[in-house]
Amino acid sequence: MKFSVFQISRKGGREKNEDRMGYCYTRESGLFLLADGMGGHPEGEVAAQLALQTVSALYQKEARPVVADPTEFLSMAVMAAHHQIIRYASEKGMLDTPRTTLVAAVVQGTSATWAHCGDSRLYVVREGELLTRTRDHSYLEQQSAVGVVRLDRINRNILFTCLGSPTKPVFDVTGPVTLQEGDKILLCSDGLWGSLPEAEIVRQLSGQPVSEAVPELVESALRSAGPSSDNVTVIALEWETPDNFESTRGISTDSISDGVFASTIQAGVLDTLVDDLDDAAIERSIAEINEAIRRSAARKS
Repeated sequence: MKFSVFQISRKGGREKNEDRMGYCYTRESGLFLLADGMGGHPEGEVAAQLALQTVSALYQKEARPVVADPTEFLSMAVMAAHHQIIRYASEKGMLDTPRTTLVAAVVQGTSATWAHCGDSRLYVVREGELLTRTRDHSYLEQQSAVGVVRLDRINRNILFTCLGSPTKPVFDVTGPVTLQEGDKILLCSDGLWGSLPEAEIVRQLSGQPVSEAVPELVESALRSAGPSSDNVTVIALEWETPDNFESTRGISTDSISDGVFASTIQAGVLDTLVDDLDDAAIERSIAEINEAIRRSAARKS
């Protein structure tokens, strides 16, 4: 498996950066993650970090060296991340829970599968054209899809779901989508897509390697938004990068053994997060989700 990848996060005009991103991989599989902690609620950066840590920890357990069922894995991992955030808030005695968006993609074999909750997006670009992108879980996107007029009256930042909310999160899983050599997958927070037209994102991503396109996209978004810019975070990869592989921050997993797991996701921004992600906590989340799947299957039968 070969891919080129580049990631960057800028604080913009905010007091702190509540976005988190990262990736991890085995010999035959890769996981790419981005979360945007939500303002208006406490410790958004903790919610985003917990989401990344939970999903990557589960991936390390499941990818041996591939994830058997990416759709099932992503569904389980998103709910596990939600439960970890709720548990963190409960143990801290918080009156309001930390909340975050999440977009996660598993790339393995010749295909990609992804899940998202909220308005952090994933774009797939092929030969200079937008192949597909996620649809935000926002009232703006929801009403736009059915042709409602006067969308200018709706705040694009108002979401109807996220991880960490008191209600069960709504999320979508897409794929598998078969990849072709040179396909580019971009994950980003709303600080990027909210400041740049979609056509501009596709144009810049198409015209150069991700190691050059990503920083230029982020700078363009910051300039466009000005002093009030949101956090801008992007992680992008090019699949099976062709001849210029070595000069474009390429990663080849061909030479690593089946048991190797590599990750750019840090252990945590707070010491207390480590305890919240111990094996017992992860196993409890898995057991809860498996039980929910079992009950659902029993009702259908």
